[in-house]
Order: sequence, then C-alpha cells, then structure tokens
Amino acid sequence: MKELLKKYEEKHPEIVFHWTDPETEAEGWTVINSLRGGAAGGGTRMRPGLDMNEVLSLAKTMEVKFTVSGPAIGGAKSGINFDPRDPRKKGVLERWYKAVSPLLKAYYGTGGDLNVDEIHEVIPITEESGVWHPQEGVFNGHFTPTEADKINRIGQLRHGVIKVLENTKYTPDISQKYTVADMITGYGVAEAARHYYEIYGGEVKGKRAVVQGFGNVGAAAAYYLAQMGAKIVGIIDRVGGVINEEGFTFEEIKELYLEKDGNTLVAKDMIPFDEINAKIWSIPTEIFAPCAASRLITKEQISQMIDSGLEVISCGANVPFADKEIFFGPIMEYTDERVSLIPDFISNCGMARVFAYFMERRVQMTDDAIFNDTSMTIKNAIKNTFDHNSTTKNISRTAFEIALNQLL
Repeated sequence: MKELLKKYEEKHPEIVFHWTDPETEAEGWTVINSLRGGAAGGGTRMRPGLDMNEVLSLAKTMEVKFTVSGPAIGGAKSGINFDPRDPRKKGVLERWYKAVSPLLKAYYGTGGDLNVDEIHEVIPITEESGVWHPQEGVFNGHFTPTEADKINRIGQLRHGVIKVLENTKYTPDISQKYTVADMITGYGVAEAARHYYEIYGGEVKGKRAVVQGFGNVGAAAAYYLAQMGAKIVGIIDRVGGVINEEGFTFEEIKELYLEKDGNTLVAKDMIPFDEINAKIWSIPTEIFAPCAASRLITKEQISQMIDSGLEVISCGANVPFADKEIFFGPIMEYTDERVSLIPDFISNCGMARVFAYFMERRVQMTDDAIFNDTSMTIKNAIKNTFDHNSTTKNISRTAFEIALNQLL
C-alpha cells in the first residue's frame, strides 16, 4: 500500500491553473490531478494562508473519493488565498469564477467547500459567468450527453442539491427548510458508523460518541447518531463544548442543532475550549466523529481515546490527523493499527455521491431515495473493505489499497 501511495502522491497533476486577482491581494489555484474519464471534480475553498500544495493534496483526495462515490473521474480542487470575512469576498469570487469559467464549461466541475457556500455563492456566481451549472464540465467531459439530455440532467442536479427536506426522518425541523446539501455529509458520517457495526458486529444503539466540530457536518452527524440511539457524551467546537457522560438525549441534541449560530455550537452550559480540550479525549467513548478542520487530531489525543475504550472513527473532516503527509501519515497509521478507522473518502463522501446520483439519467427525487443512495454507497464501500480484510484493524490501509489499484 505504501509503495502505491508514494507513487500516487508523487505523480504530477495534469493541470495547474494559477490566478492573481487584479483588484486585491487574492491568489487562487485550480489543480486537476487527472482527467480520468475525461473530467475532474472538486469544490472551491477560501482561507488566508492557503497555498498550491494544499489545493494539490485536496485534489488527490477527491480522486480517491470518486473511486467510492462515482462518477469515475479525476480529482480536482480550487483554492483562493483570501480572508473570507473581507467585505471584498464577493468581488473576488466573481472575478475568480469568470477566469476559471472555460474549465468549468469543458471538463471541471466544482461546488462549495471551506468558507464558500454552494447554494448562495457558487451556483449564482458561476451562472453569471455563463456556466449553466458548476458541474457542467463533468457533464461535457465525462458523460458527453446530447444537448437535451444535458439540460434535463443539469435541471435534476440543480433542483436536487437545494431540495428542501420534507421527510421528518431526515430534517430536524421542516419549518427551517433544511436542504439535502445541509444534511447529507453528516448523515453519511453517522451511516458509516452504523454500517460498520452491522458488518463487523454490534450496533450503534447505546454506543457512546464524541463529535469534534459543530458545523454542517458535525452537527448533522451528531443529530443522526443520536437518532439511531447512540449516546452523544461530548461535543467540542472552536469556542468550547459540552459534556454529559450519561449521554445527551436525542431531543437535547436536536435542540443544540437548531440553536447553533451558523457553524458554531451554542449551549447554556458551554465549557470553555481549553477546559474541554483537556477533558474530552479521556471520556469513555466507543465512536469518534472528527468533523472539524483538517489536520487537528494529535497522537496524544488518539491514545487517550483508545485507552478510554474507543472502537471506531468515522471521519467527517478530510485528513483529520495532524500529519504533514497528504494521506497516510504516522498518526493515521498509528490509529489505523489500533482501532477501526473508516477513511474520510468513504465516510464523508455524501455530497460527492449526491452529485453523482443526480448526474445519472432520471432518478427518484424523494428524500428517501437520495439519502438511501448515499447510505448504500457507503455500506458497499465498507463491505468491500471487509471482504478484503475482515479484522477490525487496518481498515483504512485496506480501503486505500482498493482505491489506489483503481487509479494506478
């Protein structure tokens, strides 16, 4: 696996598009790792300090993810080095998407990512730049449909991603108009834990869980895990967190979801960050869902969780471990050898799978059909890994071997 990984990591990307904004200090890159299947896909992120190497590593991560979620295309990513809180953000995005629009028309599909919103920024701004939909390049490069078929499928994709959830099984509150895009990634993280126990033995109900991060992914993961009967014993977010070693009730988790301020946890019994960061890693727990930023989890934190009874990690964040390597660094390897580690490209593939689902010819547009499709995609990937290695250790190593053998 390590030889395959080294070969994959060292392979040069096919296309690197570099942009400097004429009106601000913003700088951006689109990295297309390969045009496998005639196209490539990956979202657009923005943060101060971002560089080309970060975008490259994310593009390679996307390519691995597509081996699970489909379609069978190459990985790509866009990144802009700019402060998303700057009032000039909208102008930067407008000029960026105008510059990158020829790629988006021909062979590259994008979406939202860190600090860039799919529905309120990516879709309307790319439309202004003459792109029918931010995934148009994937249609043209990979599917090569007729004009009429492309119009139908883009309509399906456009409607599906922003579809307001109507089934009470999937939404915390119908009146709040939560969409598929709001909930699907966190749903997949929770489903990955459920399928893990189904396949390897056991059940989620009654298991204690800790969730890191309470943005779209973490909050939804906590909501669905609690709905399954897991006991959420701790949540740690940027500013602080909450602990209840007996487990919060489903109603309490639902209330925390509804009360969050944007992507931030709000709770009346909030424990300050330094205090909860010193406590939470040693709380007895079986399930850990890291859903905050990339590269945060230290070896010491993982060791404490393992000593406290940790069984499975379902990754909501891409590359959650504080390794410098693109994929399989020493902390990830240490973790994978000791507990069941479901890799990010399986557990957090929900949004990528939704894109792939809506790109197919006429699919069902019900909440059940959309969410079940993501669930089954994740289940099949975990089952495939189990078929290659039925032990509860080295799950990520096995999953990477399966993916890389498709890509190399």
